[in-house]
Amino acid sequence: MSTNSILAPIQGELRKVEELLRESVRVDYAPLSSVFETLIGSGGKRLRPALAILSSKFHPANEDNVFTLAIATELVHAATLIHDDLIDKSSVRRGSPTISSRWSGTATVLAGDFLLARAADIAASIENFRVMKIFARTLMVICEGEIRQDFSGKHWPPNREEYYRHIESKTASLFTSSTECGAILSNCSEEEIAAMRSFGHNLGMAFQIVDDILDFTADERELGKPVGSDLRQGTFTLPVFYYIEQDPHAANISEFLSEDMDRLVNAIRTSPAIEASKTEARRFVKTAQDAIAIFPENEYKRVLINLSNYVVDRTL
Repeated sequence: MSTNSILAPIQGELRKVEELLRESVRVDYAPLSSVFETLIGSGGKRLRPALAILSSKFHPANEDNVFTLAIATELVHAATLIHDDLIDKSSVRRGSPTISSRWSGTATVLAGDFLLARAADIAASIENFRVMKIFARTLMVICEGEIRQDFSGKHWPPNREEYYRHIESKTASLFTSSTECGAILSNCSEEEIAAMRSFGHNLGMAFQIVDDILDFTADERELGKPVGSDLRQGTFTLPVFYYIEQDPHAANISEFLSEDMDRLVNAIRTSPAIEASKTEARRFVKTAQDAIAIFPENEYKRVLINLSNYVVDRTL
């Protein structure tokens, strides 16, 4: 099942979000406007705007505020992609040249920062102090997480708790704020807001774990980067931790890090560590689905359940 079919009940709203996103990145300085429009126009799953919309559907909500939240959330995501491409030295994103491949590192960082500021400015127009506080904290968590990873370097043995902390800041934090703020804007009860917060957090954790699995298992042409690129850059993800725990030959993994990386990547790719990582992702999804059991059964709850199942089953 594709995301388009899963999100069919809100496709009209997502089309509106797409229009508003394009408007939101038109700025006075033409080179900046051009690269933003290319980035937004290259598509994406739009999961975060979808989560903001879906989480607001269980009580009446101001539609304009929900759209504003959805746009601000996606702009934050776009800004993180700009920074990620610079850190990873990626030359292509979704078939288009990355900003970092065309501009200097300084200009690229400032472009990402500009987009973060634009997102904050848009979110502030909702004029909801609680939403703004969550939004600001999310921006800090994301930025701190990237700095922490950049300074962590290639340590042996790797720290599994640090991995969870990183994926929470990198991915789950924005999923969490999308669902939590959507619930707030629809005047959900505190119990319902907490449930949506839990749903977003656990779904985000599962999403990043699956991303880390796909870094080993997906086709290199579809990935747009070498298989195992995280490990090649010194980033230890969940499949690596399970490989270390499960494989009798993994004790020598530190030797491979500089001597035979292709062999190590293939060993992890074909090991039980992949299925173990998928099982953990499924546990996070189950926790997410259990969290929203308090909401009434309707088409939007079914979409959230189907979307969470898709996150684990996707192939890219």
